[in-house]
This record gives sequence, C-alpha cells and structure tokens, in this order.
Amino acid sequence: MKITEQEVRYVADLANLKLTEEEARRMATDLDGILTHIDKLNELDTTGVEPMAQVLYEAEETATLREDLERRTMDPQAALANAPQPGAGHFKIPKVFER
Repeated sequence: MKITEQEVRYVADLANLKLTEEEARRMATDLDGILTHIDKLNELDTTGVEPMAQVLYEAEETATLREDLERRTMDPQAALANAPQPGAGHFKIPKVFER
C-alpha cells in the first residue's frame, strides 16, 4: 500500500477534516488505487507524443470553451446587491475555522 491511514489522517488534519476509522481506511484504499492506476499509465510509451498545455484540441464548432472577449467588469455595488452582509465594499462571511 502506497498511502497509509496515518498519511490520510495527517492530510485530513491539515484540511481540518475529522474522519472516522472507516473513512480513513476507505480513503487510504481509494488513494492507493488511484496511485496504482497512475503507475500503470507511467508504463506507457509516450515517445513522439508532444506535451499538451491544453487538453482541448481545435474542434471548431464542437469546442466547449467560449470565445475570450474583453468585457467591462461588474460594478461593485451590483456585485454586492444580493449579499446577506455586505460591508466596506466586500462580502462579509462567518468565520469558517475554529483553530
């Protein structure tokens, strides 16, 4: 096993997640399976295959990305109009961590 339950618990602690014994065991098994699959992919001969910066290819009408156009940004007051607690030009949110 490449990923131990101890490593899963360490990362979960960094993310402020509390995992049960079963969740930690399942995550370790799942992550180990993912790394095993990646090891198999690393065995493929990719000689002559150019690296890609974008996974989408030039697909003309079937491309999934919109055209990149310059536009005016949204007015800050309009952006904050539906905010439950706007303040000083920012979104106010409740504290999300307790450490």
